Amino acid sequence: MLTDKLKQIVGTTGWSTDPDTLAPHLLERRGNLTGKTLIMVMPETTEQVSRIVAACAESGTALVPQGGNTSLCAGAIPDDSGKQVLLSLSRLSAIRSIDPDNFSIVVEAGCILANVQNAAMEVDRIFPLSLSAEGSCQIGGNLATNAGGINVLRYGTARQQVLGLEVVLADGTIWNGLRSLRKDTAGYDMKQVFLGSEGTLGIITAASLKLYPNPGNITTAWVAMRSAQHAVQLLASVRQQLSDQVMAFELMSDRALRFVRRHISDVTLPFGDDYPWHVLLDVAIAEHQELLEAVLGAAVEDGIAVDAIIAKSAQEAEKFWRIRHSISEAQRPEGANLKHDIAVPICQIDTFLTRGQALLEEIMPEARLVAFGHVGDGNLHYNIAQPAGANAAEFLAAGSGLSEAIYKLVDDLDGSFSAEHGVGVSKKALLAQYRGSTEIELMKTLKKALDPQNIFNPGKVF
Repeated sequence: MLTDKLKQIVGTTGWSTDPDTLAPHLLERRGNLTGKTLIMVMPETTEQVSRIVAACAESGTALVPQGGNTSLCAGAIPDDSGKQVLLSLSRLSAIRSIDPDNFSIVVEAGCILANVQNAAMEVDRIFPLSLSAEGSCQIGGNLATNAGGINVLRYGTARQQVLGLEVVLADGTIWNGLRSLRKDTAGYDMKQVFLGSEGTLGIITAASLKLYPNPGNITTAWVAMRSAQHAVQLLASVRQQLSDQVMAFELMSDRALRFVRRHISDVTLPFGDDYPWHVLLDVAIAEHQELLEAVLGAAVEDGIAVDAIIAKSAQEAEKFWRIRHSISEAQRPEGANLKHDIAVPICQIDTFLTRGQALLEEIMPEARLVAFGHVGDGNLHYNIAQPAGANAAEFLAAGSGLSEAIYKLVDDLDGSFSAEHGVGVSKKALLAQYRGSTEIELMKTLKKALDPQNIFNPGKVF
């Protein structure tokens, strides 16, 4: 019997069928989907993962890999059949090695992102991937979804941080590609096949990651803006004058900040919420703060910015970033939300927001726009809160037409319906709609070649 084999592989502490233990692993983070599982297994080694996959392949049983279960597209939740095996990578969490001279670190898939960051700091290096869920998300899941976060502007997404991978394939074979090279032109770059594949092509068990020089203390600034277009102009100006020293550049709407002020305790907004838009930026020029002051001063003089303040200390900078990271939490008490994780070319951000506002006024004028995001890489979280006092279920049902119009607008502007959250279950229809048939067929061909039995995370992406 398969479950007996799996229990034998992982030992007495490496599996569970207890409903209370399983409950948090079977609920999608936003509460939109609940699954069931035959058994949850928690291997401690890559060899155990290999044996688990081989046993499931032999019986034709589907496997759903799961990291920190912070996916926002239900990509790590089993279906409701109760026949799939849930593979938690949480115990595969070691930092295998770190090489400061090579600026690299080798970690296992279940290592929590914050632990990777801390290990890098201990040798005076940084690992720049930074997300609001970094205290609970795991690096394997970050790589499987090609996570983004706040530092994409300077360092790129998760896939840009990877030098090599260790992956268990659909028959249990272990591919050891844990090379820590910057230059390697020998054949196909196989690691890129698995990065962003959401566990549908192979199970990432370890990764060799890039580290970077520690930039030291970061200078953080908050800028009040009259329009999103001015924010785009400020970004261009700051990047032109400060080059790649700009690490993060976040855009926040006034309503997003009003929600934070209303629902998050001990928060003080630098300029209140009297301006339509606000920008929060990090720059790696702590020793030359006067340069940033000059850039922001010129922006105010030129009418690009209304006002600006530079954090006087690391503690003040942390307060600024707490405001930004609290926006999603502050939305919950306001009721149901239509959430759109989209990306457009930076030059089209203002066009998107202007045309999006027109759509909102035409289709659902009482709804409330809550827009914020990583404008430095074109990624906006274009969220729409229900009208105050409205029925949540009715709002969500009526909102499908608005979401369709928004995604159509994004496509018209050569953007993407998914900037950093992946496809999972919730965006499968959008992938089929907005990716060409040739591209879809290429993906399916790859899936059939690497996972002919369709045992890896079936029902996700396609």
